[in-house]
Amino acid sequence: MDKKLIWIGVGILALVVLGITFSVLFAKPPEFRGTSYAEPFPPATEIELTKSDGTVFRLSEQTGKIHLIFFGYTSCPDFCPTTLAEMKLLTDDLGADAENVQVLFITVDPEKDTPEKIQEYVSRFNTNFIGLSGTQAELESIWQGYGIFREVTNQSTALGTVINHTVRLYLVDLEGNLRLSYAYGTPYTDVVFDIELLLDEAK
Repeated sequence: MDKKLIWIGVGILALVVLGITFSVLFAKPPEFRGTSYAEPFPPATEIELTKSDGTVFRLSEQTGKIHLIFFGYTSCPDFCPTTLAEMKLLTDDLGADAENVQVLFITVDPEKDTPEKIQEYVSRFNTNFIGLSGTQAELESIWQGYGIFREVTNQSTALGTVINHTVRLYLVDLEGNLRLSYAYGTPYTDVVFDIELLLDEAK
């Protein structure tokens, strides 16, 4: 075989190997689709509230699971049921990985949403979802910690008084840090994508 052709072949092979090496070393890692908090990631504000079964839920004791937190109320006519329906689709899409994810729905209407009422409400979407309520004082510190705006209006629907509130989804990672948040209307598949990235990171 012509030595010139051999050297050309070797050169092409070297370029291919070099290209693969550079692509591996300098490949841009997948980016999260939610809004990321700055590093070092802040610890999530503690949530300590009594569940419908009388036991106390403490977020700080739940490390090892990703938590998706949404604030709303059971007589909400739009944002809350829509978000919970999307959370059901999300857990369905995750399949076996759903066991590593816990959805929390925390009330902004403690006067009407008892622990029993809010748990019954979220269970309509998925029996594994946790609904939480408490006293005004207990909840105010949690609302403040997550930057939740809340305003009781003088408007009403067939379901009850309208309460304006922040409609953002918060993701707490496996270590209990506030990692990502999502604006209302973000496709739930974006949240699925981010959860799978976080679970892959932990492997």
